[in-house]
Amino acid sequence: MATQAIQTARTGGVSEMLAALVEADGSGAQGYAHSADLLSGRHATRNLADAAHYLCVLHGRHPGVIDLAATKTVHAAARGWLIDAADGFARERGYLTRITVAAGPIPSTPGQAECEAAVMGQHHALEMLAQSDRIGCALGAAIALIMDWKAIRRVLDTAAERLSIPIQPARLPDERETRTVAMAVAETPSVERALGFGAQQILAQHRGLWAVLEARSAARPDY
Repeated sequence: MATQAIQTARTGGVSEMLAALVEADGSGAQGYAHSADLLSGRHATRNLADAAHYLCVLHGRHPGVIDLAATKTVHAAARGWLIDAADGFARERGYLTRITVAAGPIPSTPGQAECEAAVMGQHHALEMLAQSDRIGCALGAAIALIMDWKAIRRVLDTAAERLSIPIQPARLPDERETRTVAMAVAETPSVERALGFGAQQILAQHRGLWAVLEARSAARPDY
């Protein structure tokens, strides 16, 4: 999948590559993220609570991926985007926290300690990625997070609706603006590759999270 997206970059530019990566490997491509088990099934409430808790572990802390990327990105074309993205994601973090608190305790699941350790490891990996000194890497991660958040937001909105929490409109940079920033920053092949690498890595962590959540759902008793 990622190889196909990289091939797209050779014909459509870095913005097309990033969009193709998110489409092929992002949260929207993970079956569990839009499954009935998660969104509407008999155990959807506890599965959504589980998702909210672990998304909060991954993205509910400050500074997050975008905040850290802003300290590593000096390209003038990206500064305004990063400010808007950081402000918008601060609102998303608050929304995620409200959902997580309303959902109550994390569902009891066999292998709880191992799951906690795995997702904390993912969080640490994202922190390291967002602080990379490789020019373009941290920004690529931030861009992929914003682009992939649309699919994650659908899960959060479903959880909010079940918990009677008002759905909060997202105020993140739109895809057109995000693509424009990527194209402006990718002034050399090495920066373009770094943008792609950062995007691939954050999408890999999201894939890993959905796999953990699906395994946890399957491991819980059916009652």
